[in-house]
Amino acid sequence: MRPAARPEQPVTPPVAYLGADLAQAADGSWQIARVLPGESSDPRARSPLSAPGTAVFAGSILLQVDGQPVDRASGPAPLLTGAARKPVELTVADPGSQPRRVAVIPLASDRRLRYQDWVVGNRQRVRELSDGQAGYLHVPDMMGEGWAHFHRDLRGEMARDMLILDVRQNRGGHVSQLVVEKLARRIMGWDVARGLRPFTYPRDAPRGPVVALADEFAGSDGDMITAALRILGLGPVVGTRTWGGVIGIEDPFELIDGTAVTVPKYAIWLDTYGWGVENHGVDPDVEVIISPADWDAGRDPQLHTAVRLALEALASRPAARPPDTSGRPSRRRPPLPPRP
Repeated sequence: MRPAARPEQPVTPPVAYLGADLAQAADGSWQIARVLPGESSDPRARSPLSAPGTAVFAGSILLQVDGQPVDRASGPAPLLTGAARKPVELTVADPGSQPRRVAVIPLASDRRLRYQDWVVGNRQRVRELSDGQAGYLHVPDMMGEGWAHFHRDLRGEMARDMLILDVRQNRGGHVSQLVVEKLARRIMGWDVARGLRPFTYPRDAPRGPVVALADEFAGSDGDMITAALRILGLGPVVGTRTWGGVIGIEDPFELIDGTAVTVPKYAIWLDTYGWGVENHGVDPDVEVIISPADWDAGRDPQLHTAVRLALEALASRPAARPPDTSGRPSRRRPPLPPRP
């Protein structure tokens, strides 16, 4: 028996995004406060206002959208409704210049753009706090996307003296064991190539201390990697207790009315924790809570604490260094004997 047809509801087209922070000036005009930078390695993190030939910068005033003036009360959002992935003409005025028209293609969502901007901001902050000594990696999930992000920056970040691994807001998946294998590697030697920088054996191994960040939004495989880091003693975990949902499911059962049912199928037992991660999560070694005041001010005390702990660990356990090559044996061909 087929399910009864549902009455169709009117669909309101979503508002498109320009990939920028907008602000209303004192005179009521809408200005581009900040243009979010794009990330070339992520096709979904495209910045419309940074496209070739656009040249819209912070401080530009947004006057019109497709020839319609921007209302001072409601801003440009109503004029961008239903405009995602479609060419839109913007009329902008730069300070001290005449208005000009540019064509852009707005986004259906700027989540990926803002995510990549957040990662870049965290990495810059880690560099500043550690005087360039610390690497930073964020893993958004334990599936293909998170594995790709982890590897995109892995080699460059691992080459620094210490590593901050951020699994906050990790949505889970199934590749945590692969991430743990990389972090558990220990440097046993160095490949010293002619004319190149030495690199570690095995490759992609931490050269110094590792400190992890976790929070209440890290769940499933995000719980498990946090527990694994603590079980193996790879480094302290800073933040808050993880979500606590490690029982897995498979494909849902589809019902005739269009709904679906999932059945818990995979439970996890972990050394040290037993069955205790489910419904509790993994407690951090150092609890640091981000208060509402911190959120409002843009502060990240968890990140600051992680860098401080890494620096303290680095002082007691220096990072691995390439060997001194001045005393290595010469492999040059011996000189020929004198002619008779």
